[in-house]
Amino acid sequence: MGVTLPFVGLPLHEHRPVLERLVDAGFSEVSTGESNGLDGLTTLAMCAAWRPELTVSASVVSAYTRGPSILASTAAALAEAAPGRARFGIGAGSDRIVHAWNGIPFTRPYSRVANTLRFLRAVLAGQRAVAVEDSGLGRATAALGVTDYRLGRVPDVPPALVVAALGPRMQRLAAAEADGVALNFLSAADVTAVHAAAAGVDRTLPDPLTVQVRVFVVPGDGPHDTAGELAARRQIAAYLTVPVYTEFQRWLGRGDQLTDLLAAWAAGDRRKAVEVVPDELVTDLFLIGSPRRCAEGVQRYLDAGVDIPTLAVMPPYGVRLPVGEQVDFLCELAGHLR
Repeated sequence: MGVTLPFVGLPLHEHRPVLERLVDAGFSEVSTGESNGLDGLTTLAMCAAWRPELTVSASVVSAYTRGPSILASTAAALAEAAPGRARFGIGAGSDRIVHAWNGIPFTRPYSRVANTLRFLRAVLAGQRAVAVEDSGLGRATAALGVTDYRLGRVPDVPPALVVAALGPRMQRLAAAEADGVALNFLSAADVTAVHAAAAGVDRTLPDPLTVQVRVFVVPGDGPHDTAGELAARRQIAAYLTVPVYTEFQRWLGRGDQLTDLLAAWAAGDRRKAVEVVPDELVTDLFLIGSPRRCAEGVQRYLDAGVDIPTLAVMPPYGVRLPVGEQVDFLCELAGHLR
């Protein structure tokens, strides 16, 4: 089971005691995201040094915001920091992150991720990537705008390459060519649709695809905890109005549930957007309640075929929940899963 770090409100250099408690409680993997907070790699490098037995997972890095050679160097460094225990996730990100925040055109996301995956697979194994049209690697290299590249420091054990996949096409790419697939904002019941999308895909790798899902947990009194619900509603309104997430939810069959939310958001009425988030979205996409209740929800993901549930704690809205209490919650939750 994984945990999402770093915690908001705790400086990075003070995370070691927290990490020690979480590992001792049974967490075996640390995962990071990358949006408008800290970068997705520094935390992992520190955790790998503090607890060398940990698996470290960058979930995920955008295929747009770092150039191909820097992505390769970054993945190689993570592999050296945690040999045999590194997962390097790549994804398209969103137009908000890529274009609005970084000024990079968000075009052809599937092709960008697919070509980046093929490029990284090759150069992390020591191959030279040259832009030519007579090979799959050559075409991928050319599409990325790279002419000739070889990684100067190839890791002894390359990292597992994970694809963040929201739509079925990206999920089929992961099923065919990636070591793992990373998902979020889906229920345990939705995992069936993910497996179905990958069914029948010819896999090019010998090992089975690893499925990892970020699971949002909100400490509270139960599924109708007002502050817990509000935290979930705000997160849903902020994310599911981003086009890539909107389309993912539509593919999962939730298009009708998004109608009022999208209309309010498009009109600039953020308060109304939060208010009209349907109850079903909250209960489907967030686990709210006691450690035992949330553990039952995590178990449903495991029973549905998720290999690595990665927990992300969200404090109830308006509640100051000290990091120590969040860690207590996670440790108790882990205990209920044993």
